[in-house]
Amino acid sequence: MTNSVSAAEQATAPQASTAEPQTPMSRSYIFWLMLASFGVSMAMMVPLSYGLAIRISELAPGHEEVLGYITGTAQAAYLVISPLIGIWSDRTRSRWGRRTPFVYLGIVIGIVGLVVIALAPNLLVVGAGWVLGMSGWSIAGAPLQLLQADKLPESQRGKVSALTSLMTQIAPVVGIGVAYAVSSNTTLVFLVPGVIGAVMLAIFPLIKPEGSSKDLPPAAHVTAKSVFASYGFNVRKYPDFAWNWLGRFVFFIGLYFNTTFGTFFYAQRLDLPVREVGGIVATVGMIGVLAAAVGALAGGFLSDKLKRRRLFVLIAALLFVLGAITEATAWSLPQIIVGALLMQLAIAVFATVDQAIVYAIIPERDQVGRYMALVQFAQKIPSAIAPLIAGVVITIGAVGDVKNYTLLYLTGAVFALVGGLIILLKVKSVR
Repeated sequence: MTNSVSAAEQATAPQASTAEPQTPMSRSYIFWLMLASFGVSMAMMVPLSYGLAIRISELAPGHEEVLGYITGTAQAAYLVISPLIGIWSDRTRSRWGRRTPFVYLGIVIGIVGLVVIALAPNLLVVGAGWVLGMSGWSIAGAPLQLLQADKLPESQRGKVSALTSLMTQIAPVVGIGVAYAVSSNTTLVFLVPGVIGAVMLAIFPLIKPEGSSKDLPPAAHVTAKSVFASYGFNVRKYPDFAWNWLGRFVFFIGLYFNTTFGTFFYAQRLDLPVREVGGIVATVGMIGVLAAAVGALAGGFLSDKLKRRRLFVLIAALLFVLGAITEATAWSLPQIIVGALLMQLAIAVFATVDQAIVYAIIPERDQVGRYMALVQFAQKIPSAIAPLIAGVVITIGAVGDVKNYTLLYLTGAVFALVGGLIILLKVKSVR
């Protein structure tokens, strides 16, 4: 391997300008970007999908609603700092570039958070640990999206979004399999996937360095007013960005309704202890990888070829509804697998195509970090509030320890459909 950067990659280095990127991203760069995306997704999603459920079942058996409170609190904390990270990233002038320093900052914070959770003596410390962990991995992963926004021309947005989205779908499945292999040791459940993911992420800037940002125009002075303004944007001036934000927001509420409690859902419907569900989750997830691959690649490549994005968003929403209904009524493993396949397919299509839409409608390209942070609001706010609401929804009509997952999954389906319709009908500048 070498630290040299190709001429094409130098040409597409982040520029503090409003110009649309034109030079295609090289295959080599795309490969290492995919690997880094895999790593950060593994490090973040294994605790969220499996590890936290184990710690809660150890410290507070029978109180799975606590998972919603912990994950919601962590997401709310990151929402406060994410625009600041975006502003800081846009204005960073260093020999390593604007984005790279945040990869390593996030890795350090993320690993510390995982250690805190693994060793936590009570749920309060678990919650504090996940605030650190979720914030750290989000900070580390954000530069990967910013680099795509900086570098990708329109002709590659669907394809590269598809490939990186595919990695984020596969990584949690592989990571849960790794965690389940060491499930007898709670500390290793957190640290093994976390360290593997961190290494895969950390090598990306070493193999494909971003390049210095010292020669970019001086960054604008940061004031309290500019920081406050960075938490919003002009809805009337940028209506497509606003409508896509809203549609994404609503869709992700539905998604988090139907994914946050997956481990507990499987345990209830299959009548298994929570600790033993890891194998089932990993098995279902591995099967779902095929659906995620089909969804990401078909959505990305076909939307590039047909130059149609919004239609695929609607298709994703309809598939999600079908999968959610299947899951809501499932009391057997075969039906759970079918529902999971449909939902994996839907999530992959939506994540891929809507990401391409986002890259096309960023209002001010010299403030990519700021606007991508706002896009993340449309995902992070739902991930903060949906688990909190879901924790209440599953108790409606619950009988003893049997929570109402049927209502939860059907409610999620409604939100997903409405989100897809908003993007289809209201985003006008993208076909």
